[in-house]
Amino acid sequence: MKKLFSWENMPEFLLNKRLRGITIFIGILSLIGIWLAFVYSWILGLIGVIAVIIGLYMTFNAMNEIGKDTTRYIADLSYRIKRGEQEALLEIPVGVIIFSESNDIEWVNPYIQRYFGDQMVLGEKLEDVDPELAELIAGQSEESTIKTVSWHDYKISLLVQKELRVAYVMDITNYENISQLYNDEKLALGQIFLDNYDEITQSMTDQEISNLRNYVTNELSSWAQEFGMYIKQLDDDHFFLLTYAKTLKRIEEDKFKILDVIRESTSKQNFPLTLSIGISYDDLNLNHLADQAQSNLDLALGRGGDQVVVKAQDEEARFYGGKTNPMEKRTRVRARMISQALQELMNESDQVFVQGHLHPDMDSVGACLGIRRIAKMNHKDCWIVLDQENVHSDIQRLLEVLKDYPEVMASIITPAEALEKATKQSLLIMVDHSKTTLSIAPELYNKLENRVMIIDHHRRGEAFPENPILVYIEPYASSTCELITEMFEYQSQEEEPINKVEATAMLTGIFIDTKSFSLRTGTRTFDAASYLRSAGADSVQMQELMKENVDSYLARNHLIELVDFIDKDKAIVVGEDDQIYDSVTAAQAADDLLNMSGVDASFVITKRDDGQVGVSARSLGDYNVQLIMEQMGGGGHLSSGATQIEGKTIMEVKQRLIDILAENDAPETESDAE
Repeated sequence: MKKLFSWENMPEFLLNKRLRGITIFIGILSLIGIWLAFVYSWILGLIGVIAVIIGLYMTFNAMNEIGKDTTRYIADLSYRIKRGEQEALLEIPVGVIIFSESNDIEWVNPYIQRYFGDQMVLGEKLEDVDPELAELIAGQSEESTIKTVSWHDYKISLLVQKELRVAYVMDITNYENISQLYNDEKLALGQIFLDNYDEITQSMTDQEISNLRNYVTNELSSWAQEFGMYIKQLDDDHFFLLTYAKTLKRIEEDKFKILDVIRESTSKQNFPLTLSIGISYDDLNLNHLADQAQSNLDLALGRGGDQVVVKAQDEEARFYGGKTNPMEKRTRVRARMISQALQELMNESDQVFVQGHLHPDMDSVGACLGIRRIAKMNHKDCWIVLDQENVHSDIQRLLEVLKDYPEVMASIITPAEALEKATKQSLLIMVDHSKTTLSIAPELYNKLENRVMIIDHHRRGEAFPENPILVYIEPYASSTCELITEMFEYQSQEEEPINKVEATAMLTGIFIDTKSFSLRTGTRTFDAASYLRSAGADSVQMQELMKENVDSYLARNHLIELVDFIDKDKAIVVGEDDQIYDSVTAAQAADDLLNMSGVDASFVITKRDDGQVGVSARSLGDYNVQLIMEQMGGGGHLSSGATQIEGKTIMEVKQRLIDILAENDAPETESDAE
């Protein structure tokens, strides 16, 4: 009896919970209906019983058929799914490799077998069948992630499930080729500018100018033809360049040798002409490309010209060239225009703030004093922002001298005081630097970022303030003090002229930056020095300011004793890990190393008091130490550079420097005096 009512003997549909529930519900309703029918009449109840029996019979049959159909459908669907899986593994355009723990191939589908040819692979070691593929599979991380890798002549998407010991391979070579073609054929726009065309042609005859123009045009046309570019002359000294990203890559590999060709050829004719080029790429908006190309050209010119800047938006700039010292301009028109523009800016401002760089030198402080005097000539209050607690001995001696000039001393304030005094109408002038992270008071810059002027003689770097209202960067100049001294000539001569201590500080700044007028000096350097000397600069007081204490002298000599040589012409000094050296001492040691016979470049690596590792770099012009320092996060001049590195040991910094020197092993060829 129990067997009769077991689940095995029940109709199939009763095994389905939903159908069983519906059946029970209908049965209960039927019983209630019969009971109500008998309550009213036994005849009606009898009819109800017959109707319910017939209805239940039909319902049970219908439910049973539905249950059977559902079971058949599920069984059929399950069969089709399993067969589909089997067929998919055989026909799907994705290679499947199943391998054992010992890397024996247990099964492959026909898709991946095509790449092995007629080779029998089942039961063979994966590394014996294809060592390269075995290495790619073994190199996948534990995470199941799809990676695009190269395999022989193919580009494949590879997914390895190490727990299941299954590798999936998809050939995406065609898609990669299409993607590569798309990237290769992106447009690149360039601006080409002849740096010193106006200066050179001033003293030329019409015939000579025509010959020069024809020569440059022919060289650029040959260069364009060689690489398949389009170049159009827009003006006597301005060209437009259009090319593809693929071609740009080839030109970068060629290191833009057109710069050397034109410079060297024109130098032999005694009219050295240099090019500056700005190129942008990787943007579908042509307006953005054109703006970026112009910005790159401005950056190249701001760094002194004779170089190329290649940069896409949101990428770091790549620099080529920059082998020569920038040529000195022979006109004072720009100095006069800047001086007048500065005068107008001061008149529009309620007060002026001037700040130099961290750890200020004499050029930085002298420039601040010069700006303060120009502000006084224009009846404006000027505040010199200076942290008097962190200055070198020469600046400390200057501050002692300034105590005899109460008016000047009263204008020197701390960064906190400057931040409190500054208003929306104040003007901030950054001297001797253009990188805001090097400013004495970066918070002051943040407050006055829309009212900033920059006066600097260092080559412009990529990190540059976004919205300066006036920029005066002249890399040819010896010092910032030289640039500011030239401005005095165009200021009102009725006001109180520059005083003795200001003239002395500014001349000392020029003297130190030019290494006693031996480096980076031009005719205008001596003109500026002559003006300052006539304004009362005291040579005896200069010597007093430049004196160094015994400790610094001994520390510098100790560093020089640690000198080591690379390639015989590059000197490297590495200070002790547990010894702190002043940045000025390190810079002086680098300068002194250049006095040694055969040394063309010097690098001094020391631990600083802020925990960072500092590198001071100097050269005689045969090596561009600015480019080397920029690769290490710093900057500077062709012959003078520096950087500060955080989170690295001295030996790690030394190794990084040696690696960079190896990459830039070819010395720069020509060095024109500034």
